[in-house]
Amino acid sequence: MDILSSFDLIIAASVIVIISFWFNGISKKTNIPSVLMLIVLGIILQYVLKIFIPRLPDFSGSLEILGTVGLIMIVLEAALELELKRDKLVPILKSMAIALIGLVASAWVAAMVIYQFIPDMTMQSAWLYATPLSILSSAIIIPSVGGLSEAKKEFHIYESTFSDIMGIMMFYFLAAKFDPAQDSGVAGFVGNIVLTIIIAVVASYAIILIFQRIKSQAKLFLLIAVLLLLYAIGKKLHLSSLIIILIFGLIIKNIKLFFPGKTAIFLENERIHQIYHELHIITLETAFVIRTFFFVIFGITIVIASLFSLNVALVSILIIASIYAIRFAILRIFVGNDILPQLFIAPRGLITVLLFYAIPKQAQIATFESGILLFVIIATSLIMTWAMIKDKRKMSTMLDEIDEELMARNKAEDTLREKGDVEQEVLEETESAEALEARQEQDLEIDADGEEEPPMEPLS
Repeated sequence: MDILSSFDLIIAASVIVIISFWFNGISKKTNIPSVLMLIVLGIILQYVLKIFIPRLPDFSGSLEILGTVGLIMIVLEAALELELKRDKLVPILKSMAIALIGLVASAWVAAMVIYQFIPDMTMQSAWLYATPLSILSSAIIIPSVGGLSEAKKEFHIYESTFSDIMGIMMFYFLAAKFDPAQDSGVAGFVGNIVLTIIIAVVASYAIILIFQRIKSQAKLFLLIAVLLLLYAIGKKLHLSSLIIILIFGLIIKNIKLFFPGKTAIFLENERIHQIYHELHIITLETAFVIRTFFFVIFGITIVIASLFSLNVALVSILIIASIYAIRFAILRIFVGNDILPQLFIAPRGLITVLLFYAIPKQAQIATFESGILLFVIIATSLIMTWAMIKDKRKMSTMLDEIDEELMARNKAEDTLREKGDVEQEVLEETESAEALEARQEQDLEIDADGEEEPPMEPLS
């Protein structure tokens, strides 16, 4: 029987989606990232498939496509959650600064480690290999921080989204150095960003004004197709295409901000609200499905033996230690003392794998072991899992303490209330006794003085 028949693939895909949904439920209860469970599922499938297929197919092309589409959906999903208000300006700028400084500092230290410990590695290539290892994974962070406080949740959404976008821009800026035809220098890089922002704003306004007039019910996937087209064309023109996706999401989320005053007459508010609501649902669902298959396939491609290399472990541990040391310093400067569990929420994932496969051939070093990538991804995910579980237990303990305090307070109030009721009863009994005693004394006085004189009859 052909294990890869069309029906077998349909069954396998359906079961994987169902299991992924189940993983999401487990993740909400335990704070173990569902992505980590998907990678483990992929590793298990790898050994199951090897029983039926001696040589597994090359999944690198599938990973690249899934990773690209998944990244677009994840950035769009994050942008549709971000409100641009005056009181949000400081958190946004702070998150951007933390993401940028963390990215550059982590890449610099990782490049030094890679250059020292990987044979035949050049410093230029070391920076290129280090960049993917320095980018936060919004694909892991965004679905995992739902249980945190609103302020911490927003911080992680902002930080991971900015880290993705700036990390990709930095990676392709460094990659262009290996191709003189694409290398336009710092001035060209800045001009590229400005041009991308202008195109993104114009395209976003045009899409909103056009799509609000489309009366067909089946227009959401058309909208997604247009965004994918803009992204792909932007990449062909060497633009920072993720900025286009981010700006579109921000504009449609904050529509009143971008259509102020009299410009609001161009909007059909009911249709815009409907487009936003439906786009948010479809983006969420699509990101879930693509993220599921990406990490399962990544698990299938993992070479477990590469984790047991001493050099891989040494390089990976040094990079991981530098990630958290740098993050600790930055968070203490920008955030203060309340840096838990933010300190340990720094996983690497989808974007790390995606950019690793995008390293140009001129920059590739044969002695670099992909096990370093796997080691860092799994270790940072496990550290995040530990921190989230510990934070959840801490929150549970705090809630238990609050419950115990409330119960003690209620018990004290009940005791006081019962005591007050008893005192009231005693007081009432005392007052009754005193009243009875006074009455008896009055009766005795009347008996002692004789009968009372009869009332005078009225004069006729």
